[in-house]
Amino acid sequence: MKVMLHKNDIGHLSVYVPKKDLEEEVVEQTTTLEGKILTLANGWQLSFKNLTDDIKLPQTLNAKRL
Repeated sequence: MKVMLHKNDIGHLSVYVPKKDLEEEVVEQTTTLEGKILTLANGWQLSFKNLTDDIKLPQTLNAKRL
């Protein structure tokens, strides 16, 4: 699914999912061999391939919901 990563007003990483009209703050980041897993405040976990820490934001990326 397509999601948008950006920094919110207080500087925390947030994810916006347009198809669900959902915007949540990232509460945990985990690095795996396949990429990065972001855990959102609502409990969702999204997997990103080739996501680096120095990515320019805002950015629209493909994610897989775990």
